[in-house]
Amino acid sequence: MTDKPTFLPQRQIAATYMRGGTSKGVFFRLRDLPPECRVAGKARDQLLLRVIGSPDPYAVHIDGMGGATSSTSKCVIMSKSEQPNHDVDYLYGQIAIDKAFVDWSGNCGNLSTAAGAYAIHAGLVAPERVPQNGICSVRIWQANIGKTIIAHVPMINGRVQEMGDFELDGVTFPAAEIVLDFIDPSDSDDAGTSMFPTGNLVDQLEVPGLGMLDATMITAGIPTVFVNAEQIGYQGTELREDINNDVEALAKLEQIRIAGALRMGLIDRPEQAQQRQHTPKVAFISPAKNYTAASGKTINRDDIDLLVRALSMGKLHHAMMGTAAVAIATAAAVPGTLVNKAAGEGQRQSVRFGHPSGTLQVGATVEQIDGLWQAQCVTMSRSARILMEGIVRVPQNQTL
Repeated sequence: MTDKPTFLPQRQIAATYMRGGTSKGVFFRLRDLPPECRVAGKARDQLLLRVIGSPDPYAVHIDGMGGATSSTSKCVIMSKSEQPNHDVDYLYGQIAIDKAFVDWSGNCGNLSTAAGAYAIHAGLVAPERVPQNGICSVRIWQANIGKTIIAHVPMINGRVQEMGDFELDGVTFPAAEIVLDFIDPSDSDDAGTSMFPTGNLVDQLEVPGLGMLDATMITAGIPTVFVNAEQIGYQGTELREDINNDVEALAKLEQIRIAGALRMGLIDRPEQAQQRQHTPKVAFISPAKNYTAASGKTINRDDIDLLVRALSMGKLHHAMMGTAAVAIATAAAVPGTLVNKAAGEGQRQSVRFGHPSGTLQVGATVEQIDGLWQAQCVTMSRSARILMEGIVRVPQNQTL
């Protein structure tokens, strides 16, 4: 008689499910994780994969907290900061849907909004720093990329104000506005070539099957490869289904991403791109045009500076990633980039771009120092709220 396996009860871990901007994720305090998961490694990755419900060959995340899109398959770990002059450390994991893989290579700009609000909710900000009413400026250390973000979170009667009349395209209901400042968002310390890793504002990028493409590659916010929509057969008005239901289109855009990753020095061989799915992003841009957003709203070309469509984890994003918005605004502020040209050229300190769900305005301050472009600060408004809080249950027996 064969012994039946012993099935352990599920682990119970304190967690909070939050929307931040146009993303959702499961938030944890570092101290609430099992001891073996409080440090980077296989145990932590397996835990987060099981929380989200990955890998899922059905790509629906029925057995987990994920939403089967790049925008909804995310986890965040937060703790009181170990960095001087910061309140909290914020670590972000992008969970692959169909693979047993957690990408720690970049930040999520949308969930940065929720990170500020969560830090206050979770008691991670010193009480003397939190006003009863007004604005609490939460100083966040983004641990994935080693950068500072300041989230200006509204407070009312000693609690985070979540409800309000701020509307964000890509989010159904209005909420309270949270302003984010991304301080010195470019990864320029090592390359010595400002935030353009090749040293050029525009490169010729050789892409298998497509030939030579013009490309602007930048590391502000998140490493991003910008190409002209028309040069790859698009208008820049495409919606999510137009791209995501086209296998050949996705393969073409992935080839651009791989070529950009190689040129930017993020990978050494094409096959390494599978282990770096979160970065770089690839985006195609176009001068402003009239189009109909996913909500059915008409976007008038006179109300925007340019069009941008960006991919995340191999799929066209339904709106815009926060980190990609940082890259867009920064590139738009530098005369000579493809983004700046699409936006009408010239000097600018803000840009409003059209994305599949509507529009977004982002401000950027850049400076040229010793001939090298540097980003000083990028500012945008988002919103966040708690969707659910309590205990997430995670099976112990099933391995990945």
